[in-house]
Amino acid sequence: MSSEPTMRAIIQDSLGGPEVLRLAECPRPRPIPTEVLVRVHAAGVNPVDWKWRESGGIGGLLGAPPFVLGWDVSGVVEEVGFGVHTLKVGDEVYGMPWFPRPASAYAEYVTAPSRQFALKPRTVDHPAAAAVPLAGLTAWQSLTDAAHVTAGRRVLIHAAAGGVGHLAVQFAKHLGAHVIGTASAAKHDWLRELGADEVVDYTKVRFEEVVSDVDVVIDLVGEGHDATTTRSLETLRPGGTIVAVPSAVAPEVLEGARARGLNATAFLVEPDGTALARIADLIDKGVVRVEVADVLPLSEAAEAQRRVQEGRTRGKIVLSVTS
Repeated sequence: MSSEPTMRAIIQDSLGGPEVLRLAECPRPRPIPTEVLVRVHAAGVNPVDWKWRESGGIGGLLGAPPFVLGWDVSGVVEEVGFGVHTLKVGDEVYGMPWFPRPASAYAEYVTAPSRQFALKPRTVDHPAAAAVPLAGLTAWQSLTDAAHVTAGRRVLIHAAAGGVGHLAVQFAKHLGAHVIGTASAAKHDWLRELGADEVVDYTKVRFEEVVSDVDVVIDLVGEGHDATTTRSLETLRPGGTIVAVPSAVAPEVLEGARARGLNATAFLVEPDGTALARIADLIDKGVVRVEVADVLPLSEAAEAQRRVQEGRTRGKIVLSVTS
């Protein structure tokens, strides 16, 4: 019998619906030089999780099943590899390691390069911290790196009440922008509390008929949802930028943007420990808060993904991994 250490993880043996996810024992990873071993206390659940559960990821990046999904983690450093100088055993950390390569975060342990983690925000618990990395980095990088948002810009954020959206609203406000968000009416008061200057009920009006002269659109919905990306071009002023987060920008959208003197860019988030440290500081200072819709045990990963796939949660759903 093998004496190799094991751990609990959510494994899927085939592509498909939530029912393919199962709790099982598997080998515990070991850190190599420059990596840390993190005991996971909580793992965030994101739309990319269920999408890649069905498809295997961009270009089959997850490889053939079986594999373990998940990227968002918050936990404690249990072991450090040779060459690690930024973290030590016992540090509470959070991160989005390896993306878009597999990180296998729906598990009791993960390993990854130390600089893909940051010290977790001191003022929140592990479930709240685990809700931040992928959504927070998506929001931060799309605003700062892709759109170069600065003070005074008018920014339209679609799906403003979602996991990425509610953080994007707060980051954009922190950067000094005038923030406009789309969301159902029940979430308007909450979004105003987060800093939104205007909120549009997309279920009642066509947003392009009531929003104009926008500098930046952060499209968290995508073209497939009632042509949201194309319609968003009508809200931009000349020289404005649309960042399409859910999928690549279709050629016809690029052509339409160029014809109007606009910029359109696709987006994919990257691991960034430095940005996570800055986000943690904003959380600890009370500038940004994270919304956790619910915390479910690791064994209920399938239910968690079902809820995320419905797309109606306010904020993030998180898995509790270590009690």
